[in-house]
Amino acid sequence: MRLQFMLSEIVHGLRRNVAMVVSVVLVSMVSLFFLGSGLLAHRQVDTAKGYWYDKVQVSIFLCTAQSTDAPSCADGAVSAGQRDQIRSDLASLEPLVDRIYYESSDQAYTRFQDQFRNSPYLGSVDRAAMPESFRVKLSDPTRFGEIVSAFDGAPGVEAVSDQRKVLDTFFNLLNVLSIGSVALAVVMLVCSILLITTTIRQVAFSRRRQVGIMRLVGASATVIHLPFVVETVIATMIGAVLTIGLLWAMVHYGVSGLLENGSGGGGLISLVGEADVWAIAPWLLVGAFVLAVVTSFVTLRRYLRV
Repeated sequence: MRLQFMLSEIVHGLRRNVAMVVSVVLVSMVSLFFLGSGLLAHRQVDTAKGYWYDKVQVSIFLCTAQSTDAPSCADGAVSAGQRDQIRSDLASLEPLVDRIYYESSDQAYTRFQDQFRNSPYLGSVDRAAMPESFRVKLSDPTRFGEIVSAFDGAPGVEAVSDQRKVLDTFFNLLNVLSIGSVALAVVMLVCSILLITTTIRQVAFSRRRQVGIMRLVGASATVIHLPFVVETVIATMIGAVLTIGLLWAMVHYGVSGLLENGSGGGGLISLVGEADVWAIAPWLLVGAFVLAVVTSFVTLRRYLRV
């Protein structure tokens, strides 16, 4: 009988306060959406790092006849002996050096023509200016410094370049965006807490006569508080479910749809997918539940004396 009474009170409370319930649903949905976006951004950074760092290469550019700025190129273009010595030194660094790719000057020029075929400055680039290079795949990209110390300034070497430095700029940008999303989510969560607190106070005030009657008949504090808590939890959980739906739609139709259409370059970058949404979904649901329960109990204990 008591359970049936409490369920009826919850249903009637939801019906009587539709506008307040909708406001809690919306503000919970927005705040959790920003939080979920921040979590996905963090997973995107981890996914991209794992994808690109596995493919990152170190490029050792050899001297050309035009390499006059580097002291190691004082003798002009790299000689056959210097080239063979560099290759031998790279081979001696196994297992750190996983693979070695040699690119001749002609191959470099052909690749340059293909990449910049629409550039008006293509004809002004001399074939002799394209350096030979060794492209080295490391088993541990974080040990790039060992390659630099071994070959930077070596005879016949003009420069040593690490692709990871370029990628780190991109990853730093993603980190800033993800931190910004989380910071905005925190602000929205504070707004959500304030709105839930205000909503509970207004609902409690509108039911003050009913609460007074329940006190007179000897109802416990739990019986009086529980309908308010359950109504808040229901509204907040609806907002969390809508958030998960929005995140799934964003990834499914935005990210995955972009790759399926071929415009996202699926072979160029690894992006978050629907599995990442389902991975963070339980955390969003648990967070919404804890937010609703804690905020409700604290507010009721402070503003609803039983």
